[in-house]
Amino acid sequence: MLFSYFVIYSVNCISSLCSKTASKHDATIPMRHDYVPRFCLEGYRRFESSAVNYSTMLLEADSERLYVGARGAVFALNASDISASSALTIEWEASTEQKLQCVLKGKDNKTECFNHIRLLQRFNSTHLYMCGTHAYMPLCAYVDEKRFVMSSQPEEGKDKCPYGPTTGFTALIIDQQIYTASRYDFWSFPDIRRNAPSPALKTENAPTRWLNEADFVGSALVRESLGSSDGDDDKIYFFFTEKSQEQSTTYSHSRVARVARICKGDRGGHLTLQKRWTSFLKTRLTCSLPEYDFHFNMLRSVFVMHGLAPQDTLFYGIFGLEWKNVKASAVCRFALSEVQEAFRGPYMESQDPGSTWKEYVGKIPEPRPGTCITGKLRAKGMNVSTSLPDEVLDFVRRHPLMSHQVQPADRRPLLFRRTTDYTHMAATVVQGVDEQMYHVLYMGTDEGWLHKAVDIKGQLHIIEELQLFEEPEPVTNVLLSTERTSVYVSSPSGVVQLPLSNCERYTSCYDCIFSRDPHCGWSGAECVDVVTQSKRSSLIQDIQHGRTGCENTGYDVVQRSRSVRVGDDVLLQCELNSNLATPSWTLNGSEVQGYDLNSGFRTGTDGLLIIEARQDQSGLYTCHAVENDIKVAIVTYNVTISPDLPRPPPGERTGTFIATVPSTEHPSSDGAQSLHLLSPKNMEAMYLSLITVLGGLCVVLTVVLAYVGFCLRADQRGKYSLRAAAAAHPSSKRSSRCRKQHRNSAHMELKTVSSHCNGVCNGVSKLHNGDTQDGGFLQIVPGEAQTLASNDPPPPAPPLPPTPQHTSPECDFPNGLSATLPSVLRRMNGNSYVLLRQSDSENTSPLSHCFSEELNRILEKRKHTQLLPRPDESSV
Repeated sequence: MLFSYFVIYSVNCISSLCSKTASKHDATIPMRHDYVPRFCLEGYRRFESSAVNYSTMLLEADSERLYVGARGAVFALNASDISASSALTIEWEASTEQKLQCVLKGKDNKTECFNHIRLLQRFNSTHLYMCGTHAYMPLCAYVDEKRFVMSSQPEEGKDKCPYGPTTGFTALIIDQQIYTASRYDFWSFPDIRRNAPSPALKTENAPTRWLNEADFVGSALVRESLGSSDGDDDKIYFFFTEKSQEQSTTYSHSRVARVARICKGDRGGHLTLQKRWTSFLKTRLTCSLPEYDFHFNMLRSVFVMHGLAPQDTLFYGIFGLEWKNVKASAVCRFALSEVQEAFRGPYMESQDPGSTWKEYVGKIPEPRPGTCITGKLRAKGMNVSTSLPDEVLDFVRRHPLMSHQVQPADRRPLLFRRTTDYTHMAATVVQGVDEQMYHVLYMGTDEGWLHKAVDIKGQLHIIEELQLFEEPEPVTNVLLSTERTSVYVSSPSGVVQLPLSNCERYTSCYDCIFSRDPHCGWSGAECVDVVTQSKRSSLIQDIQHGRTGCENTGYDVVQRSRSVRVGDDVLLQCELNSNLATPSWTLNGSEVQGYDLNSGFRTGTDGLLIIEARQDQSGLYTCHAVENDIKVAIVTYNVTISPDLPRPPPGERTGTFIATVPSTEHPSSDGAQSLHLLSPKNMEAMYLSLITVLGGLCVVLTVVLAYVGFCLRADQRGKYSLRAAAAAHPSSKRSSRCRKQHRNSAHMELKTVSSHCNGVCNGVSKLHNGDTQDGGFLQIVPGEAQTLASNDPPPPAPPLPPTPQHTSPECDFPNGLSATLPSVLRRMNGNSYVLLRQSDSENTSPLSHCFSEELNRILEKRKHTQLLPRPDESSV
């Protein structure tokens, strides 16, 4: 009965390892309930078309268009309203011939053999540049932004775009130079390349492979030359996951997260490292729970948040576990200064290509390997990377890996969430009413949800959870626009646009401050977006604690009444808007204990249940929402429990007592009279009537089924038996009677074919009312046969012998066949049949004996032959 009233909320651990981790965490660190989204919302602007796999998006601050790349098409949408009908389209499908070639390569013609747009970025002030897989033959093209058409014929894109739609890939176009990182073809190793203009550069594969099965997820340009005192160069950072090379006693993972760095002005070496990067360095990104030595080693997505100065740049990363059957995610934040410090640390080395990497302890040549060209080096005559000594370049070739790892802020994740796989993220900075800057993150999941969270003192508080799609599908990209206060989310089925904040959903002051949303503040009458307010000082907001500011503000409490009989069960509903709030009930100001077996109450997430109500339980019930140690009254019930209530007039329609009554109304006489229908006597009568009706239906159904079974049993036909063969007298029947019976039989016919006639036809008999007719040796006996159980199909019947040249007219069968006596007795599998060998007879004339006489004589002489007393249905 209780399951009808309550919804039980539980959190299941995703695996035994995560369960153990959670148990340890609970024992040592206070459990953070705000990892659960406070609100769940849905419904936004959408863009969909016949295309699928919307994976690439481009949005610029000064542009009115949102560019979206999908499978076989590129779209230009109105950034203010992507659902508007003014969308422009460039259709770019792979040719039929190219799709056929893709299928011949063994690729999937339903997913892979299409033109998936993987690169879509601005090339210059008038043109965009895009690349597509083109059914495993990549092509690239320029797009005229104003007219939104291809301005030239597609060019080969093998060095700029991966072959497949799911291959890890990242790209940047900086000052009309294209930087990409991916595995470009079937046989090549992962690579970081600069493709245009010259000089084209790439990573090294021998004698030391710089990238080991790398899977790229992102890249970023940091203008470190701005404000640099020593004339430093701009840097490009690449983020990926690759196979582990280090030897460590603290962790054991086959794959680890990395960050690599190159200098924008790198031009390769003169003799050593020709057409190779001279500034390539990489190190490990660590995201773990240090108290458990639990590492999240798979990097899924990266968002770069640029600060006012290059040194203020932050990297937010989504990390997951290497085990694919375990769902868990962690969000870690890294500072650029920590990354730079790791690249200034010691190097790692490997003595042999297959050996483990260890920290290098030898001499480091000058200038330091992997550094960019600075003012100090220019003063020494080293203006470009081709001027670097071969000793330095050879060291770079053999020592691309750094020893120090990059640790996240506070040495732990901002968020660790079980049962959730985050896929992509974006972040923005919002100034609160307290003049502090807060980082707000938007994280998409593999099931099509978007979590909005705020970074508060090194921990993420999830403000709300937004359902983006009706069916679960992964989020493939997330973009933010502060100018249009919108979030753009792409997925395989389409693109969704939603606002950065939902302040209008909070209807009270406590609701507004409990959200801890930096976008929202209470104005005294409503929850408003602080960005749109010119006077922020009058707004109420508490991001740090989410509890203060609303003590002197009033709010409405819903008031309801209930009148019930003694002994009835009563459910008092209380709907909580926040997932983080817990209900608390009071009766006449005293707290209700809802878990004592003798208290007569049961409390749940949806209300309070009064079990077998008593008169002393009458009074004023109040439901409070408890959140952040603040109790807020939600609804009150004035409950009256009476020993008896008047019965309703005959014929008057009534309702149930559990229906919700408007907040300011009291129960009418109709509601009181309706309770009579639910009295114990009436309920007992209703149950007995229902049981009686159901019993009668069962009896009728049983009779019908018995009758149908009897009819089906009586209609069975086609069963065989040799039981009547022994009763047939060999001399009592003649060919004329055989022929007559053969022609008049309405049952299945049994024919025996011979190469010569014995003077009679094969008799066909039928059983009627238990009597066996004379004139045959095989009888058709309904219901007496047993089918042999066999899973194999029956073998084909033996071939018929040729029709004899001379037959007696009396022995003619239809189709020109004659009766004969077969020559062998045997049985085969489930298709059993009898084959009799003719014995030497004194009278061998083919016309001297009837067929039945011959059979009887042979059976007498061959008694040792074992016939089946009950052959199966295929005994012929």
